[in-house]
Amino acid sequence: MKKKLVAVLLCAAMSATMFAGCGGGGGTTDTPSNDNQEADAPSDEDVDAPADTEAPVDGADDEEEPAAAADLSDANVAVFYYTFSDTYISSVRTALDAQLDSLGVTYQDYDANSNQTTQNEQIDTAIQTGANLLIVNIVTSGSVDASQQIVDKANAAGVPVIFFNRAVEGDEEEGKVLGSYDKCAFVGTDAPEAGHMQGQMIGEYLVENFDKVDLNGDGKIQYAMMMGQLGNVEAIYRTQFGVEDANTVLTGAGKPELEYFDSSNSDCYQVDQDGNWSATAANNYMTTNLSQYNEDNNNMIELVICNNDGMAEGVVSALNDKGYNTGDDKMIPVFGVDATDAAKQLIADGKMVGTIKQDAEGMASCIAFLTENAASGKELMDGTDSYNISENVSNKIYIPYAPYTGEGE
Repeated sequence: MKKKLVAVLLCAAMSATMFAGCGGGGGTTDTPSNDNQEADAPSDEDVDAPADTEAPVDGADDEEEPAAAADLSDANVAVFYYTFSDTYISSVRTALDAQLDSLGVTYQDYDANSNQTTQNEQIDTAIQTGANLLIVNIVTSGSVDASQQIVDKANAAGVPVIFFNRAVEGDEEEGKVLGSYDKCAFVGTDAPEAGHMQGQMIGEYLVENFDKVDLNGDGKIQYAMMMGQLGNVEAIYRTQFGVEDANTVLTGAGKPELEYFDSSNSDCYQVDQDGNWSATAANNYMTTNLSQYNEDNNNMIELVICNNDGMAEGVVSALNDKGYNTGDDKMIPVFGVDATDAAKQLIADGKMVGTIKQDAEGMASCIAFLTENAASGKELMDGTDSYNISENVSNKIYIPYAPYTGEGE
């Protein structure tokens, strides 16, 4: 299709004007230095040049003009993380910083340190100081009240907002927040998927290694469950399906269901009370557990299921202190979620069995693609047909999970 130079220049000027009008310009913001774990390569997604359907003007060259690169210099992006200390979130931050650097936009990272009030105040400050795009990893996951407040702030300022990783609404209210503002989108995961994959992985491992795992020979597998956060949709589904799906595989093979190691705990999990999914919390729990539940007492915990790899690391450390999971046959199977670099190394060293990959680079790349749309004056969801989009909410993108055991990966 032939393109008119005048039309292209006019479209670019309109795009820049639209974005600059979303919140007050692109003042210079110092970008913090990055000391996170890993960086993703710059996105190679191309921005489609606007097509012109009119006939060429008199004297116009018949050859197609090359599309000019989008001018993103007016973009002033504020990125809000629920905490910098989360290992997986650190990986996303590293990858996203690299992506934003490659786009050439001005951006600032904010650490809410697991405090929603702090994050709300940071958002207010960012808007007041000229941010014209908000990227938000919300603190209070699954809370319509918390996420709606952020959407309302963005709407009042006329700036787009991209939520990521942590759910902004529960299943029963799906679309309530994301459907309330046309400059809003979500990039995350299909919450139950990780739990289903982890449960399947655990069940298959136990069927193949049942007698070896059953240390006390009672014909059952006693397990512990480390939950990341109460009320968090991802944590709820991982805790539920990590056990339920494992039991489905076990019973299908004629084996008994898993048995929680502490019969006095009706919840059948131990949760990080600070909601940080932390290695420290899991290590403390496991250290205490092993003082009472061990091989000497013939009631050893024989399996540990963790909501994330950080907690799995803490569990492995506690087991190491008791002579388990040091890379030899004295092994208590531990499973996590995220496929962090640290977890991959534990798997390679024979200290952990498996995890479910949550794609930090893929998530960062998708966020960057939406950022480029916003900075170019396009609709946020423009050109996203290749992504896995929710059947129920048209501005909700799922980045798929994948099993990881280190074998051939």
